[in-house]
Amino acid sequence: MTAQRADETHPVDEKLPALKMATTGLQHVAAMYAGVVAPPLIVGAAVGLSGTELTFLTGACLFTAGLATFLQTLGVWKIGARLPFVNGVTFAGVAPMTAIVASTDDKSDALPIIFGAVIVAGLLGFLAAPFFSKAVRFFPPVVTGTVITLIGVSLLPVAFGWAQGPNPAADDYGSRTYLGLAATTLVIVLLLRRFTRGFVKQIAVLLGLVIGTLVAIPFGVTDFGPVADADVVGFPTPFHFGAPQFQVAAIVSMIVVMVVSMTESTADMLALGEIVERPADERTIAAGLRADTLGSAISPLFNGFMCSAFAQNIGLVAMTRIRSRYVVATGGAFLVLMGLCPMAASLIAVVPRPVLGGAGVVLFGSVAASGIQTLVRAGLDKDNNVLIVAVSLAVGIIPITAPEFYHAFPETAKIVLDSGISTGCVAAVALNLVFNHLGRQRDAQDVTHPMEAGEEIAAAH
Repeated sequence: MTAQRADETHPVDEKLPALKMATTGLQHVAAMYAGVVAPPLIVGAAVGLSGTELTFLTGACLFTAGLATFLQTLGVWKIGARLPFVNGVTFAGVAPMTAIVASTDDKSDALPIIFGAVIVAGLLGFLAAPFFSKAVRFFPPVVTGTVITLIGVSLLPVAFGWAQGPNPAADDYGSRTYLGLAATTLVIVLLLRRFTRGFVKQIAVLLGLVIGTLVAIPFGVTDFGPVADADVVGFPTPFHFGAPQFQVAAIVSMIVVMVVSMTESTADMLALGEIVERPADERTIAAGLRADTLGSAISPLFNGFMCSAFAQNIGLVAMTRIRSRYVVATGGAFLVLMGLCPMAASLIAVVPRPVLGGAGVVLFGSVAASGIQTLVRAGLDKDNNVLIVAVSLAVGIIPITAPEFYHAFPETAKIVLDSGISTGCVAAVALNLVFNHLGRQRDAQDVTHPMEAGEEIAAAH
């Protein structure tokens, strides 16, 4: 690949025409929407919020996701990776947050306790970001390729779940209708990618979601009720659910989630840097982690939860090859508007889960494919690297293939262990240190003492 000229604008910093910016930005929102609204829906239901309050909490999470995305893409001072990086509510926090709700006698105190814990974890993470970022030296291609592949593989079950329908407890979950709609959407996206070109090809996923939703109408799967019931204007009033409360146990659990989130964000930044051909160095990762953690600390002020990178959008960047961070910033603007206009937010809620699932297969599979491309450059002709990839992938896939594997471990430990991306990342880093770094010292000794090496070879024969 030829070196980029100094006077050329890198694709990451390119500003596209307004219409293209808007449509591709909306495509990013469509890809992440289900992931943003799922945590508040789950936690809000556990708290026992009314329908109106649940809508408010969901809008607040959309609003804060937009603010966090602004921090990441546009940046302020040393805050923000300035990459096409989408931020939103991390799903890693759902289990500990519902545990906090379960342990709280007065459910009206549950959300303030969660918000207080997230604020503390966010501020501590912000201070730790420059130290955490130094781990980038332990992420050569054999590690980053493994982690990127795991990100894609870990996300695919989400798409498969969406494809089966909105309610796993329903009798029609996984019905032929739902699976057929998912398959139809997948085929539409593939056909658009194969037989169109230019702008239409780049927004194939967005068009697939629109067409898939229209196809779903005759089957009674598309629900326009959220649009009819939603308010036109609404603002996430600060501390709507009460002033934050600070409890040690809740803070500790959210700090653990923050560490997991920072680990996954580091891996995501490295993956995205490879895809957009602007490798994420230590400085970029530190700035990105500051945006993650500061966004998390600010989020509870507007009734939102902990924010982190959204890996599914990396797949969208990889597939469309639109690398502009301003496109993602436009998506952040849509998120803010949705938080301020519940009716607008409800429009994307109309897209049936099976339709999202069909598009998700392409998006998340693209992430895994990008990881495989990185692994090709990692030197898999070396036995050590093959072992690193083999064991790390196996460890990372455990939570996917055997969800109850760590059932005997404490809940705090399971926050980390149940994240295949985190465990696979830790395994890859550790094995790379053992096989490649310690091995280099041994190889150096062998070269320094060739006669000893010759004697060992002779003894072996």
